[in-house]
Amino acid sequence: MFTYINKSFKTGWNNPGFSDFGEDVNYTYGEIATQIARLNLFFELAGVQKAEKIAFCGGNSSNWGISFLSVLAYGAVAVSILPDFIGTDVEKLVNHSDSQILLVSPAVAAKINFANMPNLKAIISIKDFSILHAQTQEYENAYSNLDKLFAQRYPNGYTAADVHYQDDNLDDLALINYTSGTTSSPKGVMLTYRSLSSNCQFGIEWIPNKPSDNVVSMLPLAHMFGMMFEFIYQVAGGTHVYFITRLTTPVLMKAFHDCQPYLILTVPLVLEKIYQKKIKPMVSKPAIRILWHVPVLGNIIKRKVREGLMTAFGGKLQSLIIGGAALNSEVEKCLKDIQFPFLVGYGMTECGPLISYSPWQSFVAHSCGRIVDRMELKIDSKDPLHEVGEIMVKGEANMIGYYKNEEATKQVLEADGWLHTGDLGLVDEMGNIFIKGRNKNMILGPSGQNIYPEEIEDKVNALDFVLESLIVERDGKLVALVVPDAEAMKAPEFTDKSFDHLMTEALLVINKELPNYSQIKSFEVREEEFEKTPKRSIRRFLYK
Repeated sequence: MFTYINKSFKTGWNNPGFSDFGEDVNYTYGEIATQIARLNLFFELAGVQKAEKIAFCGGNSSNWGISFLSVLAYGAVAVSILPDFIGTDVEKLVNHSDSQILLVSPAVAAKINFANMPNLKAIISIKDFSILHAQTQEYENAYSNLDKLFAQRYPNGYTAADVHYQDDNLDDLALINYTSGTTSSPKGVMLTYRSLSSNCQFGIEWIPNKPSDNVVSMLPLAHMFGMMFEFIYQVAGGTHVYFITRLTTPVLMKAFHDCQPYLILTVPLVLEKIYQKKIKPMVSKPAIRILWHVPVLGNIIKRKVREGLMTAFGGKLQSLIIGGAALNSEVEKCLKDIQFPFLVGYGMTECGPLISYSPWQSFVAHSCGRIVDRMELKIDSKDPLHEVGEIMVKGEANMIGYYKNEEATKQVLEADGWLHTGDLGLVDEMGNIFIKGRNKNMILGPSGQNIYPEEIEDKVNALDFVLESLIVERDGKLVALVVPDAEAMKAPEFTDKSFDHLMTEALLVINKELPNYSQIKSFEVREEEFEKTPKRSIRRFLYK
């Protein structure tokens, strides 16, 4: 990874590197490298040791990217935390990760309490790299003397010749990635430089990028899909990364138009919405449906639809990668018909993240591509071509375990290196993977966030008047299916209120404890208990 980055900084010193879209924040690659060097000197002056943990919690921005690269360049361990978490969850993960420094955006700084993180030595603002809180004078001194000491160290200024990032530490721990914040035993995925580098190398080799290319960073940088393919691999190729700091549909579409990205990463929901609004009304017209299959006229119509969609994405799109879940079959068929350059990939945080991919030209419908380089695949069944089994993977991209959670590690990572994905699937003769079901219950949020329904259900089930609950997704919104506790409802404190009234009041409280993307939008009352397995687990697949 750093072999590529060393080269992209040196050769692209004056090229545009990072921009916050719609804001007056722009860095050349030389300016990025200089900021990294300044932060590295600060860490050194403050006495930060190699391999110490430094946490990040903030929205996508140029300074987030600079902060992240500075930690890895220094040899410390980056800890990524979603900014959507409530303050107490951020504090919990900072403590669990043993982080010594926390870099935060102003929004996150406003909701955390320094006193609740006793092992933390300093909190630094991602916005301007200033010290927000310091436990020791060393950090204050390091910050106040930074300009003078930086000038002394680099009397002729920091130049491309000064860039030398270590690239021979592949088996060192690089990143602890937290995808969940509210479980009793947090899972911090431990990824080495080898994992990050394997993913980065795959991107460079299979989806070549160059300094004249642009990309829009819209997926959460705290998640591996966005971090790797909208950021790390882009820096490795020397592209210009535009960070979306305030994600709304109008801003995003303007960014596509203005930035003209060569590559777009998204989740199925985004593309499905665009299809419903822009394509379906046109292709559903009776005359168009008839002409769609006529050899010459049909091709003209399809080309027009394709051109319109390509224009909406900026006009220079080479590939659109969908991750996180399967694409609606109707949408997939239409996009295939018009030869739109899309594909569905497959990955998980534990693989940093890519597991399978195929270029759009050879992408097989309903599949999620073939196993990537430096990784092996097996389906845990007697007949992987016809009998569904668990998808298992092994190779350079695999995590080395969950931080301080040996029990969870042993559940998914076997002694010989095979990782249980928790997903069920088949593989065809060409190696294409077809996911048939998911053992895991994770729901993909609208912007790529991982939503773990059990965590929300725990809060609902804690209500005295609820017997059990199930969180499902409907049209991109979370709905709570709830079974009232008939006996509890007879209690004096509940007799004068309806169950609907109690639930409505309770959801207002529960949603305040949840990130925006995992809040419950509505509820549905069920009179009968959910159907259970012999182990009393709810048969989730029966409920939608």
